Amino acid sequence: MLIHDALVLAADPAGLLPARQQMAFTLGWHIILASFGVAFPAMIFVAHWRGVMRDDATALVLAQRWAKVSAVLFAIGAVSGTVLSFEMGLLWPGLMGTFGDVLGLPFALEGLSFFVEAIFLGIYLYGWGRMPPRRHLLMVVPMAVAGVVGTFCVISVNAWMNTPAGFRIVDGEVTDVDPWAAMFNPIAGWQFAHMWLAAYMLVGFAIAGVYAVGMLRGRRDAHHRLGFLIPFGFASVAAVVQPVVGHLLGGGLGDRQPAKLAAFELATTTESPSPLRIGGLLVDGEVRWALDIPMLGSLIAQNSFTAPVRGLDTIPLRDQPPVNITHWAFQTMIGIGTLLALAVIVYWVLRWWRRQDLLERTWFLRFCAVSGPLAVIAVEAGWIATEVGRQPWVVYNVMRTSEAAGDHPGLWWLLATTVVVYTGLTVGAVLVLRSMARRWRLGEQDLPSPYGPQTRLSDRKPGREAS
Repeated sequence: MLIHDALVLAADPAGLLPARQQMAFTLGWHIILASFGVAFPAMIFVAHWRGVMRDDATALVLAQRWAKVSAVLFAIGAVSGTVLSFEMGLLWPGLMGTFGDVLGLPFALEGLSFFVEAIFLGIYLYGWGRMPPRRHLLMVVPMAVAGVVGTFCVISVNAWMNTPAGFRIVDGEVTDVDPWAAMFNPIAGWQFAHMWLAAYMLVGFAIAGVYAVGMLRGRRDAHHRLGFLIPFGFASVAAVVQPVVGHLLGGGLGDRQPAKLAAFELATTTESPSPLRIGGLLVDGEVRWALDIPMLGSLIAQNSFTAPVRGLDTIPLRDQPPVNITHWAFQTMIGIGTLLALAVIVYWVLRWWRRQDLLERTWFLRFCAVSGPLAVIAVEAGWIATEVGRQPWVVYNVMRTSEAAGDHPGLWWLLATTVVVYTGLTVGAVLVLRSMARRWRLGEQDLPSPYGPQTRLSDRKPGREAS
């Protein structure tokens, strides 16, 4: 075993480990901002629509402020997204050198979507007071569509890595390239839907959490209630639908990537029926400290009470992913997602059926305050489960990750520099957003909408409208 591991490590290129760390760090950082690009425009649209159609000054204030927050996050996301684009070629020359023709189309469309989103975000920001209200409202639509299209293009590349399509390999050369078939590979739609809903959960719970904190501090005005309810409504729908989409995405995983499913389920041997293992660790080839629920593993993974889940013992060791990381990342995503789904169901059932308003309950507001960070952890855990679970393949059953990396030991310096730069970006973003919130709490109002209600937004009392 030790001799085998030593030979594998000796064969790995010098740039493999720093490339992995760099990609994990930058992608994990960027995915949070990308989620705001996907979900935030729809929430801004709803707030603005309510402001225009219902003559609601509070909703207009929310739309204007959220747009400015979106602009800050978009600017930072543009930096991290550009870094990721360069990283694909710099960190993974074997992948892009071999499959550049296959992956060129989605990357090109993603770049185009980015520019469209940037253009209409600028028009929307500077359109306040300069455009008719309904036309101004419609500027959010292409911004939202561009964010969704761009995200689909990126997700389709990742889905292609899991289910490669749109090419053939003849005598070691990639031929018969069909970029459309590659982009619309067998799981691209379901994987995008899964990420799309995850983005609405992350953004919805994060924004609702901000207003929940404000209400915990005594700011229980209409501004805070509406600022909570709009994103919480989006997050509620996404949280309830997400388990269904996740289950459909996982259908057939045992056939597509049996090693990943075995790691998810911590299945060391093939069992029929297979139990659902909650918790646990794989130690010296044995599962320890796990809670087994009989048959439920087969039901969830195979839609059957008796169908077996293929065990790790049927898969060569060199083709297995890091089992414990994959298992715990998957269970973290599932556990948090289930908790958030139950929370929103309780909220809306009590609101509609019992006529109870949980926004008056401190314990619920405290839960909402932490729901945003929980959603972030769930999204990060989901990506770890997807990416680590596919290892050791960068393109499943076609190219190993070690074959995609370059032989550049100097990448450690790039990683260190990136960590410093991204830390600065994070601190800067937090300071800017906190400064904006503080000014809004003090009553500063800029660029008021001239087509809003008769009461001028600038005439509202200071301190009544906090972000």
